[in-house]
Amino acid sequence: MSTDPVKSAVLVIDDEPQIRRLLRLMLEDAGYVVRQAETGQAGLNEAARHAPDVIILDLGLPDMAGVEVLKQLRTWSAIPVLILSVFGQENRKVDGLDAGADDYLTKPFGGDELLARLRALHRRIKPALAASTFGFGLIEVDFARRSVSKAGRPVKLTAMEYALLQLFITHRDKALTHRQILRELWGPKAEGQTHYLRTYMMRLRRKLEDDLDTPNFFLTESGVGYRFVSEQSDSI
Repeated sequence: MSTDPVKSAVLVIDDEPQIRRLLRLMLEDAGYVVRQAETGQAGLNEAARHAPDVIILDLGLPDMAGVEVLKQLRTWSAIPVLILSVFGQENRKVDGLDAGADDYLTKPFGGDELLARLRALHRRIKPALAASTFGFGLIEVDFARRSVSKAGRPVKLTAMEYALLQLFITHRDKALTHRQILRELWGPKAEGQTHYLRTYMMRLRRKLEDDLDTPNFFLTESGVGYRFVSEQSDSI
């Protein structure tokens, strides 16, 4: 009987043959099973038929926008989605994340970065809050007691600071847009109030980072929002 582990399956939805060929080579070399689709509708059909572990989705497709593919997919599936965008398309990238994508890559990209993002998506499949505690760096968060400590010393967080930290831990390694965070913590009417978020990010970094000017965990995603990276050894 074979004892080989089950390989993770990736569905690539992209209309560029050279990109599909490149991704297939990279992914198969890393041990993934790869399926491909050239259009949004074909990609949705493949996702429904084969239920891949992760989807790599180009935002520019010939039959429908990648954001529309995401919206349709999210009505029936929570499969992690990594979107591909062209440099300079920050608005489309943000729209994709707001529509339900889990992360993004900007073309051109390197194989190491692609595989790192896929590893991060696999880590997030397991609920971050399933355990009673969560640690990163010198920080330990006790969810049962709603307490935080750094190097064994208590760190006092306000209710909103704690809610922001919990949101980041729940979505660790994922790029969260400004709108997503504001909507989640302050409600739909606060989506444009980015100064709220900047203030609380500064407070959280001041209390939990070693160096406010060069944060290791609470990273800024230029033109997008923020990303919480809990493992420096595999940061992306």
